[in-house]
Amino acid sequence: MELQLALDLVDIPGAKEIVNEVVEYIDIVEIGTPIVINEGLRAVKELKEAFPSLRVLADLKIMDAGGYEVMKASEAGASIITVLGVSDDSTIQGAVEEAKKQKTKVMVDMINVKNIEERAREIDKMGVDYICVHSGYDHQAAGISSFDDLLTIKRVVKRAKTAIAGGIKLSTLPQVIAAGPDLVIVGGGITSQEDKRAVASEMKQLVSQA
Repeated sequence: MELQLALDLVDIPGAKEIVNEVVEYIDIVEIGTPIVINEGLRAVKELKEAFPSLRVLADLKIMDAGGYEVMKASEAGASIITVLGVSDDSTIQGAVEEAKKQKTKVMVDMINVKNIEERAREIDKMGVDYICVHSGYDHQAAGISSFDDLLTIKRVVKRAKTAIAGGIKLSTLPQVIAAGPDLVIVGGGITSQEDKRAVASEMKQLVSQA
């Protein structure tokens, strides 16, 4: 089980500052959609150059032109690129084909997918690397958790690794770990804490024991 740090509401210098505090406790750093919108793929490039030991995930939430966008993110240094589960099958398949050429990986984000179980089965057959259940900011504000969705995809996914994102804190981490995802994605549970290093260290210890 691995730990991914999601960075959303910062610029490139701010992202580097946070990662510098916790780099030894995380496996993957996520350049979130807001950073990509504000800074472009150079955010991916700069973080990869600054922290070569980490894998960088580009949270592009691809909805169209899967192959092209995966190619550009891979060229910028991304190891993993996200595609939306609600996008067309051809978009996901195009992303997977290009990722294989680039030797990178595709994560499908299941945010706003209506029938998680059925869609997870379909996507799993397409050869994606990760399937991620995700409670976005708007879901969290409405009190919606992705924990039940994780249990659902764990039941039906046979090939891809599973991931969970959205509102995970130190207090809820043991419950998440018990469900057995391959990847735990934490944003504010680390970035909004006063002592980010201590929290990340404790989270990494819990995740590593699973």
